[in-house]
Amino acid sequence: MMEKLDLDIPLSSVTLKGDLIIPENARGIVIFSHGSGSSRFSSRNRMVAELIQKQNIGTFLFDLLTEEEDELYENRFNIDLLSDRLIETTQWLMDYKSTTDLPIGYFGASTGAASALRAAAYFKTKIKAVVSRGGRPDLAIIELPQVTAPTLLIVGGLDVAVIGMNKIAYDQLETVKEMKIIPGATHLFEEPGKLLEVAELAMVWYKRYLTTKDD
Repeated sequence: MMEKLDLDIPLSSVTLKGDLIIPENARGIVIFSHGSGSSRFSSRNRMVAELIQKQNIGTFLFDLLTEEEDELYENRFNIDLLSDRLIETTQWLMDYKSTTDLPIGYFGASTGAASALRAAAYFKTKIKAVVSRGGRPDLAIIELPQVTAPTLLIVGGLDVAVIGMNKIAYDQLETVKEMKIIPGATHLFEEPGKLLEVAELAMVWYKRYLTTKDD
């Protein structure tokens, strides 16, 4: 039996919307940090989230921006703002009654990977695992050496520019790390079966590292 909650997340300056799903006997929870112009309704992230839930891992998809804020295009690429929102929301989730005892991981897509890695650097060992899908970890280049969570970078084999950006970021990571390139996939992994490959890699990563909560 799954617990499904539509939540209002009261932060210091705004209230954000989030969807929390916790399977029975959940072993952890993955917070999704979506890319520019996307939201908690992202079909790609929701597909990945549903597969993760089947591994007895909870998922939390939320909007990093309000509807009004999202109308201002620059906000979508304001990594400082998005990282602050993710940090504040993560802290809220750490204190929330249904999730306070669950180890936490991040799943970041596109620019969301930068905010996920910045937040992982901020929380140190409290974050157990990070997965980046077609991400821009290079936008968190200064914080990367402070990340302690095992980090998996997944990039499409046809996404040539982003492969280069990920290689630069990979070299700056000083934690357990892997970089997986999925042949024949473009930036959004829209080709048949490619997003499923992303999900399978992510599930293996979370099952390996999303295990113990740091007190």
